[in-house]
Amino acid sequence: MTREQLYDIARNWFEQQDWKPFPFQKQTWKAFLQGKHGLLNAPTGSGKTYALWFPIVLNYIKSNPDYRTEHKKGLKAIWITPLRALSQEIRQSAERVTEDLGTQMTVGIRTGDTSSKERARMKKQMPDLLITTPESLQLLLASKGYDKVFKDCSAIVVDEWHELLGTKRGVQMELALSRLKSVCKDLRIWGISATIGNLEQAREVLLGPATAALENSVMIKANLSKKITVRSIIPEKMETFPWRGHLGLHLLEYVVPIINNSKTTLLFTNTRSQCEIWFQKILVKHPEYAGEIAMHHGSINKETRTWVEQAIRNESLKAVVCTSSLDLGVDFAPVETVVQIGGPKGVARFLQRAGRSGHRPGKESIIYFLPTHAIELIEASALQQAVKLNAVEDRIPYLNSFDVLLQYLTTLAVSDGFYPEEIFPEIKQTFCYQAISEDQWQWLLNFLVMGSQSLQTYDEYKKVEVEDDGKFKVNNRGTAMRHRFQIGTIVGDANLAVKYQKGGYIGSIEEFFVSKLNRGDVFTFAGRNLEFIRIKEMQVHVKKSSKKTSKVPSWMGGRLSLSAQMSHLLRDELYTARLDKRKQSPEIRSLSHLFKRQRLESIVPSPGELLIETFKTRDGYHHMVYPFEGRFVHEAMGSLLSYRISLLSPITFSLAFNDYGFELLSDRELDMQQVLDNDLFTTDFMHEDLQKSLNATEMARRKFRDIAVISGMVFTGYPKKGIKMKHLQSNSQLLFDVFRDYEPDNLLYQQAFRETFEHQLEEGRLQLALERIASQEIVWKACKKPTPFSFPIITDRLREKLSSEKLQDRIQRMAAILMRK
Repeated sequence: MTREQLYDIARNWFEQQDWKPFPFQKQTWKAFLQGKHGLLNAPTGSGKTYALWFPIVLNYIKSNPDYRTEHKKGLKAIWITPLRALSQEIRQSAERVTEDLGTQMTVGIRTGDTSSKERARMKKQMPDLLITTPESLQLLLASKGYDKVFKDCSAIVVDEWHELLGTKRGVQMELALSRLKSVCKDLRIWGISATIGNLEQAREVLLGPATAALENSVMIKANLSKKITVRSIIPEKMETFPWRGHLGLHLLEYVVPIINNSKTTLLFTNTRSQCEIWFQKILVKHPEYAGEIAMHHGSINKETRTWVEQAIRNESLKAVVCTSSLDLGVDFAPVETVVQIGGPKGVARFLQRAGRSGHRPGKESIIYFLPTHAIELIEASALQQAVKLNAVEDRIPYLNSFDVLLQYLTTLAVSDGFYPEEIFPEIKQTFCYQAISEDQWQWLLNFLVMGSQSLQTYDEYKKVEVEDDGKFKVNNRGTAMRHRFQIGTIVGDANLAVKYQKGGYIGSIEEFFVSKLNRGDVFTFAGRNLEFIRIKEMQVHVKKSSKKTSKVPSWMGGRLSLSAQMSHLLRDELYTARLDKRKQSPEIRSLSHLFKRQRLESIVPSPGELLIETFKTRDGYHHMVYPFEGRFVHEAMGSLLSYRISLLSPITFSLAFNDYGFELLSDRELDMQQVLDNDLFTTDFMHEDLQKSLNATEMARRKFRDIAVISGMVFTGYPKKGIKMKHLQSNSQLLFDVFRDYEPDNLLYQQAFRETFEHQLEEGRLQLALERIASQEIVWKACKKPTPFSFPIITDRLREKLSSEKLQDRIQRMAAILMRK
């Protein structure tokens, strides 16, 4: 069958659906059937899935002319998805194509939700088309005889590649692809990416630098103009001293008409606890929504999540309060409107969420921005600009993640074993490990066999044996089983299953929250009030309660930070506050009274200025700095500055920060002129000062826990018998201390420090921020009292110390005093 005949099959199918294929879809079909690798960049809801399922099936038809009557079973293509929630949607698209075209191809899903019975069936006979996750693909590589399973696989599609790039799951994919390139006879690798800035680099990371440079690799961009309309919810009465933050519940009634006027509305929150609270409050204020509103986040059980997703498709829900669990490509046609509660902190995340509405080619996406406090309206204005400019963040890929590499090598040793001389060239071809040296490689091999220099006397770290022919192999059944249980790179706090005392799984919450509960305490979870009974075998036993409660589980990592792109856009919007009102956005105009009040005590900075404010309250002496660079950069900059000031005079500070600035609070006055005269914002000796200022060893110690788990040095326990987090922490700390004292050149120990600075503290962004400040005039304002800009930072600090009732009283008193002229 010629290529033209194959294209006709696809075109006819589209005609039968009353659709017309987009040029990018036809380009992808052509490139794939020519045997090329590639990256497809297209907006959400534009038909990306059909752009690649079609050529995969057409390629099969081309190789099997008698496909309608004869069928050779076996794995032919793998579709990688970063979210299990997407797998059903992808399966339906694949089955629609395979069935309508008259093939006998089967489609299967293998994820963490797949039953053991289904997995056993797949072991005997793999489906033709497999939908799976990066972790489940690694589990297949850990199976004996995996090369025979994969040998006829002709395609791997990595969906939502922008979500994996810049994470260790992305590194995991790089390694898996490096192996499958050698195992599969005729393999095409394709990635699908929506919102990302560094597209060319994304292709290079996916395919490997060598493959990306070849002529048989392409970048296909869908030139589709997706209309995104952003509407800010601007309250009639605006706070002059913004403080509420995080929740945005004071604007709840503004959301009700939006829900009523749409088929289905998704309300996106940034944290799971915020999701729980909004769901509860809507039902309390509007009980008429009972049965028509639901909640969706990653800690709720699979059955509930699946039910919610299906209910959206069936148009039986008016609204769903959700988190990033519904961010990615799930196709919900009835969703007309999206509400973003609070700043999304990144342009890409905002565009992804906007794309959940009008999820059809050519349809308008409508997203409302609900500020949780007044200054967030500057973010709203910045997002309007981002949509106009199509400005999206880069995703920075990892380099030399030795913990992931050790896990991968153990995976290969668990299955059929590996010969280092065969695997090393494959690993060198990946982006992450292109610069790995021979010495580092030998160190990693020694680590697998002996458990590093300082652990040689402990047999538990000797996992891999070297056989007579030089093959590296895991022969111990217990070691192999433990490794399979722990495959993956997502390491969080220990998750405990929440169950009713009489049975029935509700979801999972993190150990650090449960550890604070006493018997009889009531908390809200999955939309229910639950009474805590006990923890038994890593399970939280609860019963339903009619008592009201304000306790809501919080999850670690709940607070996001402004991306570099978002910080830049936000500063640009803030600077428009000094322009004529006709040149300002509605959001900036609505804040005019706040800016007016700010100017009474201080200034609203212009592009060439960095603002510093000082004032005294009963809490002490406040020193406020406003770089508008995001909370992570401000945490590092605040620590750096306080360390450098302490070298000038013995003074101690407590540090508070948000996305707009940071506060150094002390019990005595600081000579600010002395600070400015000593050039404390310099980039000179930044790395060394940062290490001393932040107790980098302690931060690296925490980072090392994850590295120890991923590399397999610390075992997290069998299912239902997990190891408590405090034991996990103490085990990894012990190893960290051993390496610090006896083996400081240990690659994993060094990695902990590198990742602390590069990823947690964003040292590169800090450097750029300090360089920008060096070109600005520093304007120091000695104020008599707190300003509108300072107020959210002060209230953030108080929020950590006071209960919500006391906090509200205290802040309302403060605001009332400040409003007096």
